[in-house]
Amino acid sequence: MTWNLVCDSSSDLTSAQLVPGKLTLTVVPLTLLVGDREFRDDARLDVDELLHHMSAASGPSSTACPSPAAFAEAFESADCSLCFTISGNLSGTYAAAVTARDMVLEQHPEKKIFVLDSKSTAGALVLLIRKARALLEEGLEDFEALCRRLQEYQASLRTVFTLENFDNLVKNGRMKPLLGSLLHTLGVHVVAEGTREGTIKMVGKARGERSTLRALLSYLQTNKDCHQAEVVISHCNNLDGAQKLKEMIQKALPVKSVSTLACRGLTSFYAMEKGLIVVF
Repeated sequence: MTWNLVCDSSSDLTSAQLVPGKLTLTVVPLTLLVGDREFRDDARLDVDELLHHMSAASGPSSTACPSPAAFAEAFESADCSLCFTISGNLSGTYAAAVTARDMVLEQHPEKKIFVLDSKSTAGALVLLIRKARALLEEGLEDFEALCRRLQEYQASLRTVFTLENFDNLVKNGRMKPLLGSLLHTLGVHVVAEGTREGTIKMVGKARGERSTLRALLSYLQTNKDCHQAEVVISHCNNLDGAQKLKEMIQKALPVKSVSTLACRGLTSFYAMEKGLIVVF
């Protein structure tokens, strides 16, 4: 029996053959629209070029979710598929994957396909992929039981992130220009969380890097029992900040692991320069 772990490119991962002949990771790319340029969020994307064009563009930028056909191609390639997507409240990607599942099952009713809304992005998809692989390696191949375990795990995940560049929010009409300029001038970083419904809620502001990292650590300490938790820190051109936060987390909390991952296209589009996204 062959298995395909499928996610969209907000995971910051790239497609890979995990276990030859049995287990594959397929990453379905979104598209980023910046001015008159179109950027496909795949392994060939130059993130620095994307950020440069976003900074130079005077008007709003946008994203386009993958087509159902792109997900269908992934689902058709294996006997069983487990698919994880960016929050359905932030993108049409989840809906496209569900449509693809229904299309494929109509033609191939023998296949097993599960689509799970991560209610988040970035590290949430990474952790769900890791969990699915671990459960399969433990020998759990009962499809319904596997899906239940993944749903339970998704519900336990938490997301917090910080921004210090607000250009994209201003250009897309989500923040007033004067406020964005003032926050940037004062060195203020917005700290926000991903809600359990898959939306975004601002939880505070911090001034300067040290205060911002302390605010992120405080969120981890107060919002979940982190004993043996896995933590993923995604960063947009901010490896130094990610490493500092990693060290703080490892020193203060009894976590199982902390890993850092560079943002690719979709997460860079939202996090912007120096942004950090933490999922645990």
